[in-house]
Amino acid sequence: MKGFCCSASIDRVRELDYVLTPGRYVGLADEEDDFDFKERFTRLKAEFEEQLKEETRLNALIAENLVKVKI
Repeated sequence: MKGFCCSASIDRVRELDYVLTPGRYVGLADEEDDFDFKERFTRLKAEFEEQLKEETRLNALIAENLVKVKI
């Protein structure tokens, strides 16, 4: 199946000058990615913004706990 895996012969590896970059062997999947860019971008942006909020919350929690550490 293209884009997934490949069992290459040593002759094929030799032919490609022993370069083991996977893309040289597996190729690209034969599927077209049909999607609504605006919808996907909006969803990913919202997810990213939520992750930034979570990062801020976790950083504050870490800082709060570090103050409690006595060395």
